Amino acid sequence: MERFTDKVVLVTGGNSGIGLAIAQRFAREGAQLVLVGRDLIKGEAAASKVKALGAACEFLQIDLRSEESVKDVVEQLGRLDVLVNNAGLGTRRTDTKLDDTPGIRWDRWRGSNLDATYYMTAYCMPLLKKSCGSVINISSTASMHSNWGLYGVAKAGVEALTRSFAAEAAPVRVNAVSPGWIATDATSQASGNADGSWDLPPSLLNRVGTGDEIAGAVAFLASEDASYITGQTLIVDGGLTTMDFPSRALLDGVGSALFSGG
Repeated sequence: MERFTDKVVLVTGGNSGIGLAIAQRFAREGAQLVLVGRDLIKGEAAASKVKALGAACEFLQIDLRSEESVKDVVEQLGRLDVLVNNAGLGTRRTDTKLDDTPGIRWDRWRGSNLDATYYMTAYCMPLLKKSCGSVINISSTASMHSNWGLYGVAKAGVEALTRSFAAEAAPVRVNAVSPGWIATDATSQASGNADGSWDLPPSLLNRVGTGDEIAGAVAFLASEDASYITGQTLIVDGGLTTMDFPSRALLDGVGSALFSGG
């Protein structure tokens, strides 16, 4: 099924992990891709992988934290149908130091996650209004967990920004996807155990998700199948945020099968 034939899709941070999986999904569905990011070598390698699927693809180097840089890149685009704001700075890849001031910390987290999403969406909006396109922002379930600190705060801002742009930009649709634990290079050691096992399950499905599963959710929200959906955040976490996992032992002991009785 090719839902995006002849559509132009821009993916920020599309050179690895979830972003590359998203770009490859759109390529398989007929889209033309534009990838943007800071790392030229990784970006060009990612573009080659997308082209290998038969899709047109180019990589543009950009510092998404810089308004001028974003403006310059967007001016190079002739058309845009879908914007995917995937780029961001995750906790496991930050270079934050213990002696960094609060201002330095806030600038780093806000700039890479919230500012980047805002600048790209704002500058791409005229093109998206011409095509009656859509925006999908990548958030994180860290927005609901207080122990993720400023990363969670920035991602909560991304979700608020999603709702604000949905109201301001209609009929352009603006939605977000909030991933839970997803298998990427950055999360390969996240369990803390040498063998990759988890002391507590990372989801109700007892596994982490895949980049392809996030890409499927993004493609759905960008497609006509979601034509009446805007201003929403779709949580894709295998049920993680519905659960209080430490209570399992206690509830199992008293019988917690509320519906089946078994």
